[in-house]
Amino acid sequence: MTTPATRAPRGSRQLAGTGTLLRFALRGDRVMIPVWIAVNALMVLSMPNTLKGLYGTTAERADLVRQMETNASFRALIGPVFDTSIGALTAWRVGIYAAALGAVMSLLIVVRHTRDEEESGRQELVASGMVGRRASLTAALLAAAAANAVLALLITAGLAGQGASGALSFGLGLAGVGMVFATMAAIAAQLTQSARLARGLTAAVLGAAFVLRAAGDSATDDGSSVLTWLSPLGWLENQRSFGGERWWVLLLFAAAVAVQAVVAYELAGRRDVGMSFLPTRPGPPTGRLGTAGALAWRLQRGGVLGWSVGFFLAGVVYGGLTDGAADLVRDNDKAREIFERMGGQSGLTDTFLASMVGMLGLIASLYVVASVLRLNGEETSGRAEPLLACAVGRLRWAVGHLVIAFGGSALIMLLAGLGFAVGYGKEIGPVLGACLVQLPAVWVIGGAAVLLYGLAPRLAPAAWGIAVAVLLIGWVGPALNAPRIVLDLSPFGHLPKLPGGGMEWPPVLILMGLAMMLVGGGLAGLRSRDMTT
Repeated sequence: MTTPATRAPRGSRQLAGTGTLLRFALRGDRVMIPVWIAVNALMVLSMPNTLKGLYGTTAERADLVRQMETNASFRALIGPVFDTSIGALTAWRVGIYAAALGAVMSLLIVVRHTRDEEESGRQELVASGMVGRRASLTAALLAAAAANAVLALLITAGLAGQGASGALSFGLGLAGVGMVFATMAAIAAQLTQSARLARGLTAAVLGAAFVLRAAGDSATDDGSSVLTWLSPLGWLENQRSFGGERWWVLLLFAAAVAVQAVVAYELAGRRDVGMSFLPTRPGPPTGRLGTAGALAWRLQRGGVLGWSVGFFLAGVVYGGLTDGAADLVRDNDKAREIFERMGGQSGLTDTFLASMVGMLGLIASLYVVASVLRLNGEETSGRAEPLLACAVGRLRWAVGHLVIAFGGSALIMLLAGLGFAVGYGKEIGPVLGACLVQLPAVWVIGGAAVLLYGLAPRLAPAAWGIAVAVLLIGWVGPALNAPRIVLDLSPFGHLPKLPGGGMEWPPVLILMGLAMMLVGGGLAGLRSRDMTT
């Protein structure tokens, strides 16, 4: 008989099995988490040497700071700079984007090990054992905390040479942003019944945080705007790492994490497994999903809409920055060389446009991989099996999703081109053509994802590694003056540099042919293999 003296405390029963679930989560993410951390750390730690080459003297750095004080567009994009040291310029140049990457990593980890597990039915099976009610949520948050802690440690150690205090401040700030969005994702996972919606809601909040910070920074040059302080990304820049650290700002991160974690735990304790607080909207009384393509569109339309809006707005912002960016780097030979390695040897304005268009093309490859791998998610979750048991063939089902993936990438690049035309306010034809010429390289990455899924579905997530590697080559390679043989590993390295350069059809046609071969090989593999059970 269990007596009050031997009965486990209620709190410990709620967390029973947390350690086992944490080990399981870390094992399941043994590839994803290191890749996210490595990409983020490499982006940050490669910046000091780049900045030393660009702005080697104190006078050059002081001139850059003065230009930033009068350039509202660049402050909106990157944020204000508070000191002329290399460490301060590093925190300014990559801080916002490193924080955003950390936030995305954190929300993916938490949703993957909470709502994703419930949606697949695994959480119900686990909960039938000796596992506490809040154990899975705790394990997910601890996994996110471990990932952010490792990132903070790498950043602190890597930037210690620029100033130990500033490096520690910057590392803790990045981890703080990550944990704010980890706990926010934990709340979204309790509110919604769909993992996709939980990720979408948290990503929307991240987008809103970026917009608030951008609006505030464009209005002031010292981060003092109320709008900036409403954003966790604004908290990071107002820590002023390497520029007279404000350690008290870390209390904002701690308070936000604590409050959101309490809310998430309360919500988790008040619902059943698989349920949610926001009701699922019922479908229409009469069916409208008569084809596999219609179903694929229904499943992916939210993502297509979000990416489309994001790319159009990015085009507007980058287009509006074009003239100011050209003026900013005109007198800096090394900065101009980096842009020329990214965007070609044409005029400085065209070079900037080509480099920004190329950057959006690299990001579009992430969209096409995510959209293609929706096939893998439908298969592994078991939702594809009842569909394929009807009069729907595998190829017909797969092609429905691939039309959304490849057609969607064309749509978002088209909208990016229109955004550039709106922001830049000049001829639409050249910049629109520059955006569309990125598609063959984007489709090669998508084709690689199709091939991996079709032949070896267990290796399909490796397509993310390919996309991230290509992103790193295109983003960091020119800044590090990587040799041509490395840059040519990316399909984007073979595209003509438009606008400004001449159109070269052979590499474009070769890349399109390669993409078709990869997709064909993947579909052939899907048709001949067994479906995952």
